[in-house]
Amino acid sequence: MKVEFAPLSVPLQRRLQTASVVQWIFSFLGLAQCCTAAFIVLFFTRFWLVSTLYAAWWLIDREKPSKGGRRIQLLRNCIVWRYMRDYFPITLMKTAELDPRQNYLVGFHPHGVLAAGAFLNFCTEASGFSTLFPGITPHLMMLSLWFRIPFFRDYVMSGGLIPSDKESASYVLQKPEGGNLLAIIVGGAQEALDARPGSFTLLLKNRKGFVRLAIQNGTPLVPAFSFGENDVFDQVKNPKGSWLRRIQHQLQKIMGISLPLFHARGIFQYSFGLIPYRRPICTVVGKPIPVQKNHRPSEKEVDQVHQKYLNELSNLFEKHKAKFNVPEDSHLEFI
Repeated sequence: MKVEFAPLSVPLQRRLQTASVVQWIFSFLGLAQCCTAAFIVLFFTRFWLVSTLYAAWWLIDREKPSKGGRRIQLLRNCIVWRYMRDYFPITLMKTAELDPRQNYLVGFHPHGVLAAGAFLNFCTEASGFSTLFPGITPHLMMLSLWFRIPFFRDYVMSGGLIPSDKESASYVLQKPEGGNLLAIIVGGAQEALDARPGSFTLLLKNRKGFVRLAIQNGTPLVPAFSFGENDVFDQVKNPKGSWLRRIQHQLQKIMGISLPLFHARGIFQYSFGLIPYRRPICTVVGKPIPVQKNHRPSEKEVDQVHQKYLNELSNLFEKHKAKFNVPEDSHLEFI
């Protein structure tokens, strides 16, 4: 006998979607601190053995993040990510096939405030990555700082996140059997300071490390642009040269992460809060750019491939911007 469940009411669906987004934001803004506090506090309770055993495990497992991490498909397929997908909603679009016998390096743009599109599309199956790109295993790079936090490191690894260093990247890109995709949010934390609705400014003009990495490994470069990524939060005005921007840059140098002062809506009201606006995000993955392998590429070779990448990214943006209501006179700006 087949059991059928009644569909959820629209208000309940909305509440579940909002709750999933709150969980996602908390995961990266509060869970790390909670994990650190729990690890330390447990040492001073009768459960001290938990932290002691974890510390021993942490020592044994310390190289795992830079060796591809430890993804858990059950967590990648968790229903909470589908509610998060439907909140905005977030979609993933491919424009070309990716050969599962080949490794790929994807440049993701823009960073946005919290990189919602990058996380959901590459670290979960909510948008159907494995269906769109069969045989491809996605990895997303994240600041190495987060992998030094007890318990939290295991949480982020479960989705396919790896540290943003050359060793971790090379491990993924050098897999001889292919089938690996490494996504890098090229603009990084600094680009987040320019994330606001209607902005198409990318910190990319002098970012060439990812291009050099692709050449050294002979890995095709794939541009990806996430339309709507900058539209889900407003940000306090922080023009270059302002006191706020200078403070943010100094904090970034010290802490390694930027601190954009963002706001959007609340849980029960729509005028102010830290919950993102319900605005669609669509990540469009472009076609691969072939790269000739060279372990010691010259600056000229890097510049040539970098310029080709900029051109392909611009073409991708221009070709699809009308579908996402981007004004005709809006173009990418590289700084």
